[in-house]
Amino acid sequence: MKTLLRCPCGEEIRGADEDELVDKAQAHLAAQHPGREYEREMILFMAT
Repeated sequence: MKTLLRCPCGEEIRGADEDELVDKAQAHLAAQHPGREYEREMILFMAT
């Protein structure tokens, strides 16, 4: 299960599970990187 994503901006995004990680990553993108959107599969591909 992947629960950590390191954004190129330096932010570390952690979730208790993959669903929470994806939700938090999408919220981070919307707040910090408007216009950049990634689907669940891409977020999990980049996560560890």
